[in-house]
Amino acid sequence: MVAAIAVVLFVDWASLAQNFAKPEVARETLPELFTIALKNTLIYSIGGFVFAFLIGLVLALMRLSSVRPYRWLSLAYIEVFRGLPALLIFLMILFLPLALPGFEVPGGLYGQGILGLTIVGSAYMAETLRAGLQAVPKGQMEAARSLGMSYSRAMITIIIPQAVRIVIPPTTNQFVSLLKDSSLVLFLGVSGEYVELTKFGNDLASTYANATPILVVGVTYLLVTIPLGYLAARLEKRQGKGR
Repeated sequence: MVAAIAVVLFVDWASLAQNFAKPEVARETLPELFTIALKNTLIYSIGGFVFAFLIGLVLALMRLSSVRPYRWLSLAYIEVFRGLPALLIFLMILFLPLALPGFEVPGGLYGQGILGLTIVGSAYMAETLRAGLQAVPKGQMEAARSLGMSYSRAMITIIIPQAVRIVIPPTTNQFVSLLKDSSLVLFLGVSGEYVELTKFGNDLASTYANATPILVVGVTYLLVTIPLGYLAARLEKRQGKGR
């Protein structure tokens, strides 16, 4: 409380506004803030989320498999990529051409960004989906098998759809996390039409020697993440009432 009062009393608000909220600099972010930076952020994030979900589902099924090598491979992937910093994963992708001469990630810079977010997200998604699969009552599988369904058909048509509904709230939160992690794409050296929000704001802040673009980008992130966080909370609350 004392610190807050001290900030209010002693901060040079005019200087702060001049450096963080300069209207003419804020106007320079438009329309590229939305037509390029936000668009690319969503491309990286949605692409990474979709592939992370699919790979995470495969890993979750492997973790629950009765085949030991599948369980070991899945566990190794999950533990390794949950244990590595996300930034390190993006730096590894940046240096892939040096390690594998002639190799190119499909999709160019978009592909590299999506690959990084896929690796980061799939390890966490696998554990979320595994919990969802285990939350489906075992009687569902037993009933399906008693009707003559094969294990794989029962899993695809009955168990997985229920598990996906169960994990919608936590996966929504994971999408928000990936959206924020998309800022790491800047370490891949993106520029021009490939920049995401953070790179876009940083470049403009350097051009104008003013932090206003950083603040504008921060507000843009919040315009996306706060509604999504609220949606996840509402879904979780509704799901809790349904139990």
